[in-house]
Amino acid sequence: MREDMLSPSFGNRLIQGMEASDRAALLALATPVDFAQGHVFNEPDDVVEHLHFIDSGIASSVAVLEDGRTVETVMIGREGVLGVVASVVPQLARTRSVAQSAGTAQRIDAARFRQLAVQRPGVRDAVAGFMARLQGELEQSAACNALHRAEQRFAKWLLRCHDRVEGDTLSLTQEYLASMLGSQRTTVNEAAQSLQKAGAIAYSRGRVTVTDRAALERAACECYRAGEIRS
Repeated sequence: MREDMLSPSFGNRLIQGMEASDRAALLALATPVDFAQGHVFNEPDDVVEHLHFIDSGIASSVAVLEDGRTVETVMIGREGVLGVVASVVPQLARTRSVAQSAGTAQRIDAARFRQLAVQRPGVRDAVAGFMARLQGELEQSAACNALHRAEQRFAKWLLRCHDRVEGDTLSLTQEYLASMLGSQRTTVNEAAQSLQKAGAIAYSRGRVTVTDRAALERAACECYRAGEIRS
């Protein structure tokens, strides 16, 4: 799957898959932007003013609980669009949207996108298809978080990151991993050590290197394939 996600390794796949005239109309409204790791696109209850079609890098939607705990709900790379909730009607964000890794995107004003979607059914259908796949992933994740072991979920999460970045090394601190997985740091450390013993990853000082992709896939739960968004 990694080869499919990353070839070519730059450019949003939704935009690339549109008819030439639809693609040109969309890009005429877009502003190319760079984002750094940790950049916050919006906080809960912010008005979602822009859609970001990711060209490279990874963005995550993160649920923030009253006690400050967090857990990732959605991961988006170049297969999708951040802020898709505002593509149909004006919306308030329900989660925090944050850059998991640095990258680039095509930023489009949400109101202008909605106008374009009325005029261009091809644009509307491309984004609607992504929303449908996203819903399927969310439904699968609900079962995954309830029923699968931390090591399985960690392996799945690493695979999804690996699909969306170039190279095999990910800069991920233990604290960050815990916040994305909604787990204790000790739980994440135990899962990482187990995967390292299996030869799937090398893990030290905030860096995770995928050393055996096949071993990591064997360690992951079925949800990696069942719930993964494909274009």
